[in-house]
Amino acid sequence: KFYITEGFRRRVFFNYEKRIRLQSPPEKVFEYFASSRSPGGDVLMTPADLMRAIVPVFPPSESDRVRQGSLRGERFHGELQCAPSKFFMLFDTNNDGLISFPEYIFFVTLLSIPESSFHVAFKMFDHNNNGEIDIEEFKRVMGLMRSQSRQGARHRNGKRQGLKVTDPVENGGLLEYFFGKDGNSCLEHGKFVEFLRELHDEILRLEFAHYDHKSTGTISARDFALSLVASADVTHISKLLDRVDELTHNPNLRDIRISFEEFREFADLRKQLEQLTLAIFSYGRVNGVLTKKDFQRASSQVCGVSITDNLVDIIFHVFDANRNGTLSSDEFIRVLQRRQNDSLVSRQAGLRGLIACCMNCATSCSSSAKAVL
Repeated sequence: KFYITEGFRRRVFFNYEKRIRLQSPPEKVFEYFASSRSPGGDVLMTPADLMRAIVPVFPPSESDRVRQGSLRGERFHGELQCAPSKFFMLFDTNNDGLISFPEYIFFVTLLSIPESSFHVAFKMFDHNNNGEIDIEEFKRVMGLMRSQSRQGARHRNGKRQGLKVTDPVENGGLLEYFFGKDGNSCLEHGKFVEFLRELHDEILRLEFAHYDHKSTGTISARDFALSLVASADVTHISKLLDRVDELTHNPNLRDIRISFEEFREFADLRKQLEQLTLAIFSYGRVNGVLTKKDFQRASSQVCGVSITDNLVDIIFHVFDANRNGTLSSDEFIRVLQRRQNDSLVSRQAGLRGLIACCMNCATSCSSSAKAVL
């Protein structure tokens, strides 16, 4: 307590939790980040727990907490409060606001679908090519999708000491939301696409609420910077965090507040990563440097996203390695790529993994059809 600073402890626990997310089976991830238990002893997550299990986050700088999960045997680990999620209540059949392990696997699988591939994913589900799918088609393909995701591929049916799982991962409130209580309704393409978009938006909102510790509607420049670098590789993150810490000593940056609209704009830019990367590196090769105005022009003209001066100032502070007013593009893009890969990608990357899953599904359906004939 007296020889190790809280900043150092936060870094140690952040790296520990990052290894849990990336290397542990989903049962361990779920148990570590889940903060609730039912009267019967079942481990349960809040929506905020789900966000922290999926998105690497630091404790908000305006709190006194040093980590997000809890270690077995602790009496107190510092609770973080987030506003209830209206989105998750839509399919919370027992209205307790909590997420079971099967539902956790369900959400992890859905979040592994790249947003740019929503249409492709639904076409994979739609075996009859009629613009909608029934509950059995959905369950079958969700199983295939789960086998392609990092967490789903390591799923052991909830078999872990202290973790009680009685329902199959294909069951849960989402099925009732999609297909009705009797399961006889069909899921339309538009409803599925809208649901996936809202799911990603809700995870983003929960991340912002996590850093908005005092519920002011804004987060500090330091917390935005922490969110920005949290996905960096553990071998590079230390130097980035040193630059984040320097924000508190910069009178031009330390008092900046970032709104949720600005936070969402940067998330929208992250979704256009391929176009942004092409614009940044193409311009950099021709001109040799990339200034703040160049970055904003690439964001608005190539990606259609307007980035405020405050966001750009923070981004350049963190990713201007030489302190010469230009962006260290390779370092910046590498961090954004890791965020996309860690949150969306399965054992095979991006659309390639999705296509492989589609091919497996098509083969499976073809074999089934031949067997019937």
